[in-house]
Amino acid sequence: MTEASGPAADTYGAVEPRVPLADARVVLAGLGVTGRSLQRVLAPRVASLVTVDDQADDADHSGLDTTAAAGVLARADLLVASPGFAPHHPVVAAALAAGVPVWSEVELAWRLRVDRLGSAEPARWLGITGSNGKTTTVEMLAAILRAAGLRTAAVGNVGRSLVEAALDPTLDVLAVELSSFQLHFTHTMSLEAGAVLNVSPDHLDWHGSVDAYTRDKGRIYERVRVACVYNVADRTTEELVREADVVEGARAVGFAAGAPRPGDLGLVDDVLVDRVFHAADDDPDRRRSAAELGTLADLEQLGDLAGVVPTHIVADALAAAALARAHGVPAAAVRDGLRSFGPSEHRIQRVADAGGVTYVNDSKATNSHAAAASLAGFAHGTVVWIAGGLAKGATFDDLVASRADRLRAAVVIGADPGPLADTLARHAPQIPVVVVDPGDTGTVMRRAVAAARDLAQPGDTVLLAPAGASQDQFASYARRGEEFARVVRELTTTH
Repeated sequence: MTEASGPAADTYGAVEPRVPLADARVVLAGLGVTGRSLQRVLAPRVASLVTVDDQADDADHSGLDTTAAAGVLARADLLVASPGFAPHHPVVAAALAAGVPVWSEVELAWRLRVDRLGSAEPARWLGITGSNGKTTTVEMLAAILRAAGLRTAAVGNVGRSLVEAALDPTLDVLAVELSSFQLHFTHTMSLEAGAVLNVSPDHLDWHGSVDAYTRDKGRIYERVRVACVYNVADRTTEELVREADVVEGARAVGFAAGAPRPGDLGLVDDVLVDRVFHAADDDPDRRRSAAELGTLADLEQLGDLAGVVPTHIVADALAAAALARAHGVPAAAVRDGLRSFGPSEHRIQRVADAGGVTYVNDSKATNSHAAAASLAGFAHGTVVWIAGGLAKGATFDDLVASRADRLRAAVVIGADPGPLADTLARHAPQIPVVVVDPGDTGTVMRRAVAAARDLAQPGDTVLLAPAGASQDQFASYARRGEEFARVVRELTTTH
C-alpha cells in the first residue's frame, strides 16, 4: 500500500466541476429508485437540474443518441449517473468527451455528507464490495454495529438510499454496500475501512473486461484511513490492497475461514478469532494472543439444509467483524450481532417440502461464482437446478464442470437460454435438461417449477440459483425469487 496523494483527474474523467455545486448546471442520468433519491436531494442544492431517462415519462430527455447527448452535456457542469449508465452509454460518453465531471451516487453522497444539520461530525463509512456476499456481509456488519449501541443503517446497493442516509444526522456510522458500477465514478471517498470480499468475472458487458471490473472493485481501498480488509483465499483482493493509495497508518487486514496469521482474523476449531485489533500486554506483536469474537454456534441460523455453516458464510462474518473492529467495536458486540443476524431474503431460503422434495430459493445467486457456492451446499443429495438469465458477458463452463456431480437435472430459463444449455450439453451430457421456451415470460417460472417438480425424486432439492441477472424476464432478483416461492407453494399444494 502507498500513501494517498489526494484526488485528481484520471482515466475515469474529470473530478471537479467548473463551479461550486450550488451554482452548477447538473444533468441527472437515470430516474429509477436511485435516481429519484438523487433528484430529491439535488433539486434544492444546484442551480438547475436536467433529467435523462428512457423509461420515465417525466424525464426532460429520453432516447438520446450520441449527437443529442453531446448537445445536452455541452451546457452542463456536472453529470450524476445512476449505476445503470455504463461508460459507453451515449450520455456518459458525451460527458467524458466534453470534460464534464461524472459522479456516482456515492461520490455525491460523500461530498454532501457534511451537510447534516445538527450533526457535529459526519457519520463514518465502512464499505464492502465483492462479486458475491456483499449484501449478507453489509447486513451482518450493521447487526454488529447495532449490538455495540451505534446508530447505523445498511445502505448503498442495499436498503435505503446512500445519498439520503449520508444526510441523516441521527446516524453514527454507515455500513455501505458498493457495486463496481457505483465505484467506477467515485473519486474522493475516504472510508474508515473497506473490504473486497472476492473477485470473479462479472458485469463484463458494463466494464468491458475482467481487468477493468477488477480495477473498479479495488477503488474501494483508495484513501482508506484505518484498514483495508481482504480475503486471504483470494489473491486478487490482496493485490488490490497492495496497489491502493491509502492514508498513512492504514493497515492491511486479512480474513480467512481457517487459522489466522498474526494480523488476520480467522477460525480456530469452531472459534472466530481476531489477531489484529487485540494484543495482550505481554504479546504486543499479537503472535500468541487473540480475541474471541464468537463461535460457529453463533452462525447456526445461517447453516445449510444439513445444519452446516458454509465456508463462505464464515468468511463473510469475519469480514464484517474486521470492519467493525476497525471502527472500535468490542469483541462481545461482534458475537451478539452475529447471533441476532438472520438469513437474507432470496438467499438459500427453504420455501416448501412436498413429496420428499425440498424447494430452495437462492435467486440472489446472480452470477456463476454465487451459483457454484449455492450448489456446493448440497453435498448430501442431488439437485434439480433451475438456472439462467442475463449472463452479463460471463461464461458457465467452470460452474457446470465443477458442480455437475451435484445435478440430477437442470431446467434452463432466460430470454437467451442457449449459452447455459450448450454448456450443460458439453460438461454434463449425462443429465436431462429442459429448456423453458422464453416466448411467454409471464409464465416462465410456473413452467420451470412444474418441469423441475416432474424431474425431482424423493430426497432431491429443487434449487433456484440462476447464475444470471434477472432483468431479461423479471423486474429484479427479488421479484424472481418471489415468483418462484409463489409458484412452488401453489403447485406443491395442488399437485
